[in-house]
Amino acid sequence: MSENKSEFKNSETKTERRSFLKTTLISGISFLCLPMCVATKGVKPIEVKYKISLNNPTRFYDGKSCFVHSRAGIVSRDGEDLPPRVVMTMSTQDLSGSDVYKSTYGMETDDLGQSWTSPSVVDRLAPRYEIVNREKHPVALGDFWPKWHKNSKTLLGTGHTVFYTPEWKVTRPRPRHPAYAIYNEEKRLWSKWKKLVMPDYKRFHDCGAGSTQRYDEKEGTILLPLAFHPDPLGQNGSVTIARCSFINKKLEYMEHGDEISIDDETRGLYEPSITCYKEKYFLTIRHNFHGYVTSSGDGLHFDPIKIWKFDDGSELGNYNTQQHWVTHSDGLFLIYTRKGANNDHVFRHRAPLFIGQVDPENLCIIRETEQILVPERGARLGNFGVTEVSPKETWITVSEWMQPKGVEKYGSDGSLWVAKIKWNKPNKLFSV
Repeated sequence: MSENKSEFKNSETKTERRSFLKTTLISGISFLCLPMCVATKGVKPIEVKYKISLNNPTRFYDGKSCFVHSRAGIVSRDGEDLPPRVVMTMSTQDLSGSDVYKSTYGMETDDLGQSWTSPSVVDRLAPRYEIVNREKHPVALGDFWPKWHKNSKTLLGTGHTVFYTPEWKVTRPRPRHPAYAIYNEEKRLWSKWKKLVMPDYKRFHDCGAGSTQRYDEKEGTILLPLAFHPDPLGQNGSVTIARCSFINKKLEYMEHGDEISIDDETRGLYEPSITCYKEKYFLTIRHNFHGYVTSSGDGLHFDPIKIWKFDDGSELGNYNTQQHWVTHSDGLFLIYTRKGANNDHVFRHRAPLFIGQVDPENLCIIRETEQILVPERGARLGNFGVTEVSPKETWITVSEWMQPKGVEKYGSDGSLWVAKIKWNKPNKLFSV
């Protein structure tokens, strides 16, 4: 499927909101960003520039379902003098319910997005049926994220199982497991998904790696962020980092670090994502009212969490949705959504999609570096992925989630967007 570069439509009745977008990118247009580092504590700033191009390879919305969780991983083609293959997966969201994922689709590009294969169903990642308490339940692979594992030369995807009632409703208490699948590059096929075996089944009865961004260490071990409910009947969720081995195509639990929690009357903490920048680990966490951030020296034990803020002290405004990292050798960045962007009509303010540089010492976003990656068209953009494609490019992938009913009146149509960040200086952290 060839790459489309569609023009965004401006609504004459939404002048104020659309004027906000006039200062942002439009599909297919690139621009140079501001210097990406400011001086702190006497450190000379490093100026990192990049361009952004926005591409629209496909769309899906038939009034009953749409694509969500559009995320991609690469398959290195070493020795062939070819760019990596980029493998995308997308779940279908049944719009009659909440978090109802009945199919997984996939598509690929071998030419850095100039052309894509047509989206097709990935049968091996489809829901299965399990018998629990003598009752047959559908169980889906949800919130899936493919990522290249350098040491094993394998595209490994991680996520979690979603347990439904026989009527395809999400309920609690429920069994939930971290899950994974492996891509066979020769056959261009995914393996059947498997569950990661966790210790202490009672404590990790409801546990998953859905929409979490993992970090692969140099020796090949994996730091996999998890969200879980220690008390199956309790309300507050906790997060932790599990160190896992990945040997002979098998993901195995080794140990886990601090169990981070918050004592309030919300759902607690969930959807954590981890990265490492200049030998320090950073963890960003979803919460109903705020996004949270913390750091660590070893990736397992973390400082107390703090609310995400701008460098001027004001709150970032991200809440009840995920945030993920873009890590360049010269700068650390956060991708997020937030309030205060003329976006009150968007569900949980989950659009537009922003990028901002992180001050790693003070754990805040440098406000003057904030840019829009994917403009808002009514639909939410909060469930997205980050893919390191090469030293020159990092991609952000996201689909327009067409809930609640009526978001299309602002221009959304179920488009899948690929925002390509093209670095002015090579990312020295990238290697395959």
